[in-house]
Amino acid sequence: MLTVSARENTSTLPCGYKVDGTPGQIEAIRQVIDLFSLNKDQLTKIIAQFVDEMGKGLDHDGATVAMIPSFVPGKPTGKETGTYLALDLGGTNLRVCKVVLLGDGKYDIHQRKYVVSETLKRGKMHDLCDFIAECVGAFLSEQHTSTDSERLKLGFTFSFPIFQTSMNRGVLKQWTKGFACSGAVGKDAALMLQEALHKKHINVDIVAIVNDTVGTLMAHAYQEPDTMMGVIMGTGANISYCEKIANITKWKQQDHGSAEEMAINMECGAFDCERRVLPVTVYDQRIDRQSLNVHEQQHEKMIAGMYLGEITRQIMLDMIDRRLLFGGRSSSELNRQWSFDTAYMSTIEKDTSAKLLDTGHILESIMNIPSTALADRQMVKIITTCVGRRAARLHACGLAGVMTQTRKLDTACTIAVDGSLFEFYPNFEKNIMDALVEIYGPKMKDNVKFALSRDGSGLGAAVVAMMAHKHTQK
Repeated sequence: MLTVSARENTSTLPCGYKVDGTPGQIEAIRQVIDLFSLNKDQLTKIIAQFVDEMGKGLDHDGATVAMIPSFVPGKPTGKETGTYLALDLGGTNLRVCKVVLLGDGKYDIHQRKYVVSETLKRGKMHDLCDFIAECVGAFLSEQHTSTDSERLKLGFTFSFPIFQTSMNRGVLKQWTKGFACSGAVGKDAALMLQEALHKKHINVDIVAIVNDTVGTLMAHAYQEPDTMMGVIMGTGANISYCEKIANITKWKQQDHGSAEEMAINMECGAFDCERRVLPVTVYDQRIDRQSLNVHEQQHEKMIAGMYLGEITRQIMLDMIDRRLLFGGRSSSELNRQWSFDTAYMSTIEKDTSAKLLDTGHILESIMNIPSTALADRQMVKIITTCVGRRAARLHACGLAGVMTQTRKLDTACTIAVDGSLFEFYPNFEKNIMDALVEIYGPKMKDNVKFALSRDGSGLGAAVVAMMAHKHTQK
């Protein structure tokens, strides 16, 4: 919680911010700016810790940053062809896809989304698997796709931490992103789904279980083989990249053919749960205490879209309690956990009108705050900007850690990104690049190429299914 104290020249705020409010309001917002700022020294320390934790994860199981081998040796060439299915589970929706790989990096994709209810997210795993199997069956019927003559091969994008034991087998380590199904942790998610498909007589084989970051990496690599990193910047946050197999010292498997590298699912949302270097605030601690996975995924809770709106809401409530915002008045909507969506932050960040009318609309018409003064709107806009900017700069630390590990800081580096934060949040990519330039210099603008990969989880899972299928035919 912030404490307001008297200070001279309180009207002067850093970074060109402006609040037409009382000295107490200006001082409070100054402290938010300070609290959520990260200087070069802090960023450098976080990156160094990232590289250190990556090394531990590559060396042995049980590390905080798990560094999970994907069992996918190498990358696609872009010349492959065939028809494959893909499932994408990891947020509000389940996505079922039929992907036709056409070669030359081209493809056709047909898909449908199905809403996963809160009851299913927190019910029994068997019920969730039955629901998924029903969706697959319905989708195949809609697509007039028969499995009578040939069993279709499916890649399952399962965007949760797993201990992968083969290309199509993985034991769930823990739930994240609001899921908490019973009877799942410690069990093989792909095997449970395969049993549900079999029970409903759906002739589909799950040949690959894929983390969404690995899917993003492989999807873009199918179109651009030099891609070396796949990143999720959306509801959740994670990174995959191609590591030399010789550096994966915990890897005991020998059946990787002639491949020299393998995609690693970092599961870096768990980074620094020990809180050694991350700038954890009282608001971050509150988010953690109220989450379903307390003391886990600390890094993700500071950078992922699922949490940014909630962090912003907590700061606003703090200021309301001290009568520094909205005249001390709140609303039942604002008092409800998770009610302030990160999408609202995007709208507020875009608002450049003199009176911040869009900001006022969100606060008054959506969150039902009785009334807002210009100073209130200015304060909310600054809070939003600070929370979003910190998230982008922390994302930059993870990317820099991977570039350091792979010695790509001085060479061309293509990073495929999927997720609503990267695609829609104003200035997010710019803030990431600004952090990289601040640490390593202007060369980063020439070396680093970000590429939006919208079909990452669907296309990528199909590409991995193709690679798994080809591997079994050798």
